[in-house]
Parts: sequence; structure tokens; C-alpha cells
Amino acid sequence: MKPGRPESNEYASFYETYISLVPGDDVLGAMESQRLHMLQLLSARSEREGNFRYAPEKWSVKETVGHLSDTERIFAYRALRIARGDQTPMASFEQNDYVKNGNASERHLSDLAEEFAAVRAASLALFRSLNDEAWARRGVASNKEVSVRALAFMIAGHELHHQRILEERYFAAIPRA
Repeated sequence: MKPGRPESNEYASFYETYISLVPGDDVLGAMESQRLHMLQLLSARSEREGNFRYAPEKWSVKETVGHLSDTERIFAYRALRIARGDQTPMASFEQNDYVKNGNASERHLSDLAEEFAAVRAASLALFRSLNDEAWARRGVASNKEVSVRALAFMIAGHELHHQRILEERYFAAIPRA
């Protein structure tokens, strides 16, 4: 099932940055391709590279990958609740607190990559299970109305945003040993 692209009234304008990065309207195909690409991208990296920060106060590669998994879990949880008809508004979350308390720097990059792949597989299973009615449902998260299909595109676009940052600002800048 392809839900189609979300309309601009299905999400907060902030998320246009992410949604606009997703090509076409096959968000599930995009998410599957991203899962494979991210695994390839990370499997070629050492622990030293996993700890790299391109600037002081920026997240490390490991922290960025942990952030991707955490954010995807939250967005998928929101999609699940809304798809199931739960109209309870959902609070926002502070991404820096999640990174600070996620202990990614204490983990192996390969474990974080495996976790990302597992989270993405779970998200895909959820989205593939939805019917047309569920894809179109809307709820409130972070005090803004959002649709299930917008959340799927937000997940895919958020990953693309960070994938580009990893490739352009991290891996291109890592000094070779």
C-alpha cells in the first residue's frame, strides 16, 4: 500500500524540511532503501570514526545514530497511537536530553547500526500493516496536528537529513589514520 505524499496541512511547517527530502510518494520503498544504505554506510566505519565529532559540542557519529533510532521510535509510536484511533494529545520530547542520556558513546557503532536496522524493520512492519483509513487518521503531537502518513514521511526525511550530515560533515572530515 502506498499512502501518497502528505498535504502541507497534515503536519507542522517545521517538518517540511524533512518531508521535502523524500523523493516520490513511495515512503515505504524509501524507508527500506534507507535501512540498507545506512547499514552499508556504518559497516565501513571504525570505532574511532564512530566517536568522531566534526565540531566541538556536536553529536558524535554514534550519538547521531542513537538519535535516529530514538526519534524513529517516537514518531512510529505516535503513528501507532493515531492509526489506532487514540486521540490523546502527545507531548514533545527534547532530543538533546535523549542523546545525553542514551549512552551511545559507551556502545559499539556496529550495535547502534544493528539497533537502527531493527527499529526501521519494526517501523516498516507497522506501516505495512495499515489500511487506507489508518494512513489518513490525524492526531496531535507536540501541540500540532499530524497525520499517520506525514509521520512516515517525517521518519524517512529525518533519516535522509542526518544521512547527508553524516556523509558531508562527518565522514568527509574524518582524518585518515
